[in-house]
Amino acid sequence: MKSILLIGVGNFGMMIAKQIHELGHQVMAIDKNEERINEVLPYVTNALIGDSTNANFLASIGINNFDVCIETIGNDFQNSLETTSLLKELGGKKVVSRANREVQAKFLLRNGADEVVNPEKEIAIWTAIRYTAKHILDYVKLDDSHAIFEVKLPKDWIGKSVRELDLRQKFGINIMAIKENGDMNLNFSPDEIIREGQTLLVLGEHKAIQKCFHI
Repeated sequence: MKSILLIGVGNFGMMIAKQIHELGHQVMAIDKNEERINEVLPYVTNALIGDSTNANFLASIGINNFDVCIETIGNDFQNSLETTSLLKELGGKKVVSRANREVQAKFLLRNGADEVVNPEKEIAIWTAIRYTAKHILDYVKLDDSHAIFEVKLPKDWIGKSVRELDLRQKFGINIMAIKENGDMNLNFSPDEIIREGQTLLVLGEHKAIQKCFHI
């Protein structure tokens, strides 16, 4: 179990709080807005109304006691930047900050953020890939070159074994799992026959995936 400090509980912050809660971690939430704090209470261990740009206020919380500090302020970049800087100055072990643009990400990384998330950009990329590709059902980016894709089966794959498909040799793609009716088989053999109604979770470079599935 990890201890998480979440600063900013707007729409994005609220979603993070709910997900962390489901994963069973401890969360302290901070926001200036009392109404937002009241809304997030069912999903957090503790919540405080306060100004995250106030050094004394943040220091009183004991920033170095948290495993991760997540800053999700989206409508005031100056406050986001100041908060990020203070979190690191006060001993934040890992500071993750939200950015809405690439230039913001650069400033945040220079001023204390260990990592930056850009939810709008990530959603845009996912949406573009998901709804312009015939076979792609889901997508998880690993780095700038690699991703895991959930893919529908091309018709000519059905009835063939994993060995016959030979995706690693032909495209440099690894089959991670075979999914059917919501269940994932991670321990399939090379002789496993691919059936209609199944999907595959595959890992590879974007270019290899594009070539394989004619994206």
